[in-house]
Amino acid sequence: MSDSLRDQLLGLGFKPAPKPERKPQAGQQHPNKPQGRHPGKPGQTHKGKPGGKPGKPHPAAGQGRTGKREGDIDLAKAYAIRAQKEKDDRIEAERQKQEEARLRREAKARLESLLKDQALNDPAAEIARHFPYGGKIKRIYVNETQLKALNAGELGVVQLNGRYLLVTAEVLAQAEAAFAPAVALKVDPDAPAEADPYADPKFQVPDDLVW
Repeated sequence: MSDSLRDQLLGLGFKPAPKPERKPQAGQQHPNKPQGRHPGKPGQTHKGKPGGKPGKPHPAAGQGRTGKREGDIDLAKAYAIRAQKEKDDRIEAERQKQEEARLRREAKARLESLLKDQALNDPAAEIARHFPYGGKIKRIYVNETQLKALNAGELGVVQLNGRYLLVTAEVLAQAEAAFAPAVALKVDPDAPAEADPYADPKFQVPDDLVW
């Protein structure tokens, strides 16, 4: 078709015939075809990584990676703190007990050293002087002169290793300073007579009394 005729036809509204499509050669992609993997169906989502295992669900709110709730962790922590405190208290109580035992041993050792050769007990004494000590009624044998001095506060009684020793008031004061629980009898001469009913040697102790 000559250019003049073609121009005339185009002027009358005719469109030129479409050119035939060229087939793509091997190794070439169609320009309108997306490359790579085929898209999935509309609305479909892929779970996990491609080719891998499905992803694990996230832990619920209030749970850690171990699956324990925060409340459980706090409670376990509180129990651990309480157990540690109880352990510390037991250790401290045992430490105080041992310390008190050590001080007691040292005090008794000083007392024993103090009372060496200080006892005034008379082997021939026949007068029983009773007195309360350790929740029970105890006694020491004295002579008449010692009894008067004892009731006047000039003498006193100290307990050492299960024995009751008669000592002067001065030694009694030193013994009390060294280890007060060892003082068995300390008479106040200004106290009323009824305050010490055992001062009278005629006082009779019941036969059923446990010594």
